[in-house]
Amino acid sequence: MKKINIRRLYYRLSHKYLTLNNVVVAVALMIAAGWVWGSLGVMQRNYNLQKEVDFKARQLQLAQLETANLQLEQRYYKTTEYQELAARQSLGLALPGENLLILPDNSPAVIAADQASNTQTVTPDQPLSDFQQWINFFFGANNKTSSN
Repeated sequence: MKKINIRRLYYRLSHKYLTLNNVVVAVALMIAAGWVWGSLGVMQRNYNLQKEVDFKARQLQLAQLETANLQLEQRYYKTTEYQELAARQSLGLALPGENLLILPDNSPAVIAADQASNTQTVTPDQPLSDFQQWINFFFGANNKTSSN
């Protein structure tokens, strides 16, 4: 009995599903799936390569900007204006008619007053309720108009 069922199943499969048309369609689907898979792989590789090219282009642009900046600095250091400022700062030189003003260090009283003013904090007003905020919004209590 089992042998007959197996033969019927084999006959049905071979004549109904394993026809030449079905085999050709299956092979065509496998070829198409392989082509799609390969295309996706190439697209992913191109995307990664493009990201790398963009990163290298940004690095090149940054290097060019740094080079231009250093060239400008170098030209500035060669100017007489910079040389004059450097001589004034390092050697303590001055132009004729200029006077040097030397200020004394801050006294302890000034330092204490400065620290006291830095430590003072402004306490914010107590938060308003939602209802009070709406009232202020509708009647313009939050508007800060300047009268000219």
